[in-house]
Amino acid sequence: MKPVPQATSLRKAPVQRRSAERLTRILDACADLLDEVGYDELSTRAVAVRAGVPIGSVYRFFGNKRQMADALAQRNLERYSERVTERLKEAPKGDWRTAMDAVLDEYLAMKRTAPGFSLVDFGNQIPVGARDAEPNHRVADRLTDLLAAYVGRAPDEALRRTFLVAVESADALVHLSFRMAPEGDEKIIAETRELLRAYLARVLD
Repeated sequence: MKPVPQATSLRKAPVQRRSAERLTRILDACADLLDEVGYDELSTRAVAVRAGVPIGSVYRFFGNKRQMADALAQRNLERYSERVTERLKEAPKGDWRTAMDAVLDEYLAMKRTAPGFSLVDFGNQIPVGARDAEPNHRVADRLTDLLAAYVGRAPDEALRRTFLVAVESADALVHLSFRMAPEGDEKIIAETRELLRAYLARVLD
């Protein structure tokens, strides 16, 4: 399956609860269909049918399927951030190794269980080289905001760069692990964890 392109945000944000619930159904249907048919065969009409909404409801939020996929990626990032934050509530503050485990473990959990995540995750780099379109920059920015106070560092450009290098490295290796095994090759995941620990120790210890 080909990766899903990056797109813009919602045409119109939902205001009423009913509208928000309809948007949730649309994105849930989009995620399920991505797993079933892939991005190339995805259509707004198929999403409308699966979600049980009029096609006009889909177009109220999205001009095309690229925008819909990007909204799904944004939702994935929000849910990922929530999961990491929840994990860190129980962790001793300042323990960056625990934070790193939470970041990696929750990403692996979503990769294994979240519908559509294997194609969309947090977005894709279209056009190639466009800084704002790169999903790993999105993730590094979010982790900088989430973890700076937790690890006792200022959320500055140096910390963001550190997290970006870690995210890029982990992303490549996690994708490798899932090419090797359906649920991720555990030995490669273990090596990824060790690599991240060695790299981050240089900066965070």
